[in-house]
Amino acid sequence: MKVAIYCRLSEEDRNKQLETDDSESIQNQKSMLIQYAMEQGWEIYNIYSDDDYAGSDRNRPEFNRLLDDAKKHKFDIVLCKTQSRFTRELELVEKYIHGLFPLWGIRFVSIVDNADTANKGNKKSRQINGLVNEWYLEDMSENIRSVFTVKRKKGYHIGSFALYGYKKDPDQKGHLMIDEEAAEVVREVFTLFSQGYGKTAIARLLNDRGIPNPTEYKRLHGLRYQQPKNQNSTLWKYFAIADMLENEIYIGNMVQGKYGSVSYKTKRNKPRPKEQWYRVEGTHEAIIERALWDRVQALLKQKAKPFLIGKIGLFARKARCMYCGYTMRSTKNHDRHYLKCSSRHVAKDACIGSFISVDRLEKAVIAELNQLSKEYLDKDELERKVEFNHNLNEKKAKLEKESENYKKKIAEYIKGTKELYLDKVKGVISESDYIEFSKEFSNDKERLEKLIADSEYKIAVIESKLKVGDNRRQLIERYTNLEKLDRETVEKLIDYILVGKRDPKTKQVPIEIHWNF
Repeated sequence: MKVAIYCRLSEEDRNKQLETDDSESIQNQKSMLIQYAMEQGWEIYNIYSDDDYAGSDRNRPEFNRLLDDAKKHKFDIVLCKTQSRFTRELELVEKYIHGLFPLWGIRFVSIVDNADTANKGNKKSRQINGLVNEWYLEDMSENIRSVFTVKRKKGYHIGSFALYGYKKDPDQKGHLMIDEEAAEVVREVFTLFSQGYGKTAIARLLNDRGIPNPTEYKRLHGLRYQQPKNQNSTLWKYFAIADMLENEIYIGNMVQGKYGSVSYKTKRNKPRPKEQWYRVEGTHEAIIERALWDRVQALLKQKAKPFLIGKIGLFARKARCMYCGYTMRSTKNHDRHYLKCSSRHVAKDACIGSFISVDRLEKAVIAELNQLSKEYLDKDELERKVEFNHNLNEKKAKLEKESENYKKKIAEYIKGTKELYLDKVKGVISESDYIEFSKEFSNDKERLEKLIADSEYKIAVIESKLKVGDNRRQLIERYTNLEKLDRETVEKLIDYILVGKRDPKTKQVPIEIHWNF
């Protein structure tokens, strides 16, 4: 008699040390089943082992391979530790153990719960086992969902893996910490997009520099992350950049519950309406500053085509027709880029049509900006008055105030603990009440100490920024002695530009620049 041994490790009893190691649970199952097969005098055909799969998962690779081999009658017996290791679904118990296995001439045996299809008398017990396992799955699914819902509402991170740019806090469950290596890439992606790079262009830049995408980054750092099927590429893609630019977790807000399970019997998920998401603000440290986030969201909201670095796209969504007010459209002719009224060809006589080359408009903007700087700005006076770090000083003062408040509360807890002890000595409260109350004080004190440490770290970061020699003069020079424009400068300085049609006599194109200052 040939026997096929089937083992399954579920997530709740996983105890792995390394990704390539078998867990203690799997080893125990194998040892138990091999010994049992040898005692029965059965020949072991093969050992099928699924790692980290739930009993309700029908896509277990080794489980399906065993079924294929059973159909081909490559063995005579299927041996498991328990019936639930084979499946927790009553439907599959009936389909395979009581249906197809007898047709294929396959006997099913599980050791611990004494299931054996050769024994006609215990079919009802197998069915009851299947029903109990089915109930277990449903109840467990509902309980897990309830627990996760509470945690999501409180802003705890409950995912198996932190979002790219973050890592799980080893000292505080459900809290995220910045992973500085990945966070630098996140900051670069947001900055590049704000400067005019398109999502595909950003992905190409990252790939050219050999920066691993989020999935590959997890794998390289030893995280046991399973990639979705048919998505084993290590390259950055358009959608990875797009998702990153819209994810509020990067500004310190926890947003979860975007997808919900179809049923406890499947791992398939479906999108949930936005109003059903769980969103809690300020749960962790932000990677992206709010000003940069708002600028990026404004660009995304405009639904403009990705800006290209260079002439084209430099004034995208900024240049408007002086006559009809429509945003001008870019066009190219003989390697030169132009802007023209987008409504001129919509209907006959819709607009007389504004038109200008990007080169000419860029020169006009630079000339006016430099003229304004020359006439109205005293560089030395400006350099003395501009306070680039005023926000940092405000943040530092706020953090110092919070830290002081935390310290005062800790002092109150210490005093309260002493008074509590005296009450216990006097017999005012019982020993058990004293232990319970003092434990609560201790937990609150520990929590506050972590908050103080976090505040002090943030203060140290701010102080280091304040100590670094500022580059105010260079920034001033950047905006007062310009020779070329880039998308970032256009975004910061210009609200919009009105462009007219060239005068046939003077050859001049009327231009009105509306600045952001």
